[in-house]
Amino acid sequence: MKSLAALLSVLLASFALPGQAQTYPSKPVRIVVPFAPGGGSDFIARFMAQRLTETLGTQVIVENKPGAGGVLGIEQGIKSPADGYTLTLIASSYTVNPSIYKLNFDPVSDITPIIQMSQGPLLVVVNPALPVKNVKELIALAKAKPGEVTFASSGQGSVIHLATELFGTMAKVKMNHIPYKGTGPALTDTLAGQTNVFFSSTANAMPHVKAGKLRAVAVTTAKRIPALPEVPTVAESGVPGYDVVLWHGLIGPKGLPKAVVDRIGGEVNKILKQAETSAQLESDGVAPAGGTAAQFATQIKKEIGVWKKVASDAGVKVE
Repeated sequence: MKSLAALLSVLLASFALPGQAQTYPSKPVRIVVPFAPGGGSDFIARFMAQRLTETLGTQVIVENKPGAGGVLGIEQGIKSPADGYTLTLIASSYTVNPSIYKLNFDPVSDITPIIQMSQGPLLVVVNPALPVKNVKELIALAKAKPGEVTFASSGQGSVIHLATELFGTMAKVKMNHIPYKGTGPALTDTLAGQTNVFFSSTANAMPHVKAGKLRAVAVTTAKRIPALPEVPTVAESGVPGYDVVLWHGLIGPKGLPKAVVDRIGGEVNKILKQAETSAQLESDGVAPAGGTAAQFATQIKKEIGVWKKVASDAGVKVE
């Protein structure tokens, strides 16, 4: 009788598992955003949360947990139960942080990648007073006056800082780094001519480019963007192979069930294919990404290696 009871128990459990997968989600889902409200990461999280609320049939809530370049919120999110009810939004800075901060988690093995949601370039802009109209002229000026051309960043060890350092390494030029506490003041001083060059998010720089207050000389992605088709890529402007993409994606804690990953990833992919989504994201200077969890995992691992080398070569440290 005991063996029969044990067999029935196993059979019931095997039938229960698919049922549990089908009932997900049965309560509200939260997306932890490790940045302050109002920025590009927050915009994408709230945009996606609103649409997932409709498609999942349960409320999807955004919780902002800023601090330490996003590390604090990420740590809280990935140390939550692996049940699919706490997801974490990450940005490109996620793959930079292991080279800059001492983390209390493994950025590859302690997470479950779900999907990359967005992709977009940095826009290389210069103050119009700088006598350069393209990347080749910028490189020539920096070589003629080593260390005199200044570039702003949103902070020491930020993705903008490392993207500019990578440019310098590949172009064989040395520019003088001026770090700021955030994109706002870095952009303000570039507009004022206090700094010469800024690798800005497209959303922040585009209005000033269109107003003639900044000159766009290149985009950092491998292809030009529809919003500024006349602006060439860095790669086609004399630095072949240069390709830096800003992105946002969703991850979960280690051990997140495949059924949950597939459900969330599937719904997000559907949302990203809608024309309305493309229009909304392009208004923030990015484009839909999508794809599989495996593709996203590969991207994360690859970029961690790239930025580790850049940080090491440039001697980048956060004090």
